[in-house]
Amino acid sequence: MLRADWVLPIVAPPIRDGAVAVAAGRIQWVGEAASPLRPKGQERDLGSGVLLPGPVNAHAHLELSALAGRVPAGVGFTRWVEALVAARDRLTPGEARAGIAAALAALEEAGTAAVADVSNALDHLDLLEGAPFESVVFFEQIGWDPARAEEVLERADRRLRELPAGRTAVHLAAHAPHSVSAALMRGLVARGGPRALHLAESADEVRFLRDGRGPWRAFLEGRVGEVPFVPPAKSPVAYVAELGALKAGLVAAHCAEVEAADVRRLAAARVSVVACPRSNRTIGEGVPPVPDLLAAGVNVALGTDSLASTPSLEVLDDAVALAREFPELAPATIVRMATTGGARALGLSDLGGLAPGRRAALAFAAASGPLNEPHRFLLSGAARLRRAV
Repeated sequence: MLRADWVLPIVAPPIRDGAVAVAAGRIQWVGEAASPLRPKGQERDLGSGVLLPGPVNAHAHLELSALAGRVPAGVGFTRWVEALVAARDRLTPGEARAGIAAALAALEEAGTAAVADVSNALDHLDLLEGAPFESVVFFEQIGWDPARAEEVLERADRRLRELPAGRTAVHLAAHAPHSVSAALMRGLVARGGPRALHLAESADEVRFLRDGRGPWRAFLEGRVGEVPFVPPAKSPVAYVAELGALKAGLVAAHCAEVEAADVRRLAAARVSVVACPRSNRTIGEGVPPVPDLLAAGVNVALGTDSLASTPSLEVLDDAVALAREFPELAPATIVRMATTGGARALGLSDLGGLAPGRRAALAFAAASGPLNEPHRFLLSGAARLRRAV
């Protein structure tokens, strides 16, 4: 029996002086600590603070964890990608694996309930299998040359067939509409994907898809040479819709450069958008119009992106950043994005809320004194979430 000054079920109203009964890894009961319906059990009083569902990090790149502090900030999207690629090429396998292990330990300490990990190699699934929280892996495909689309798809199919059985779900994903050819994107759609992609992340991406020019074109030509490409002269969201990839269940990261028509498309397609405000600002880009997305009915979640572009993998830090970007948003709405929003995006229906029968993945933020507004406390910048169960 966990007791705290505040319990935030998220899927129900906040409870002052609340309690949560847990048995065999599942929530048995949630309510007021003084309730006569409270079941018997050994009590652990957490004291002043907030008990809530563990946060869901809906967009992370754990393979890049060892690059913390190695990629310059504020240089703009294309220059940042160039620096990232160069830094990653210098990593040894041992460094990369040690970085992932440290990242998983940090996620556990922060009470993370689940993480969506975007992976290019799938070489660390054993580490994810051993973590005490849920992982959903998006196996990211990159390939700008349409002549090599089938080769990329066959290699991905083969890699998935070779995976050992485990509890970690692995889904095909695309990197982005500016790094995946139309042929490759359509091939992923034919296979039921992509389940995730980066979308409308930067002004460079928008310009490239509008007219085929700008720094991103130079980057691609430097990496793969000239390949046939007729700019769709559309927004990234409209282009992805044209290719058949904008559909229910898609997890679209960033969406910083979206127009009003794009917001309507995302809502109509029932796409989940993952905002990564700290990463976007670090790189030198904007943030998604979260109030407009919410008003249109889009499910919005929060993600940290990688340690190459953000100082921590704590989703609460991105919730704090988003509150500063949009002070008009209700604190409870932002906390919901960090919990139920992410769980919904990843299809994890028994996480993100406190209710009987759900998994007991709980986090606690201790406070130095009594609280009247628990949501505001969580977004104050002073709260630190830690694993409670």
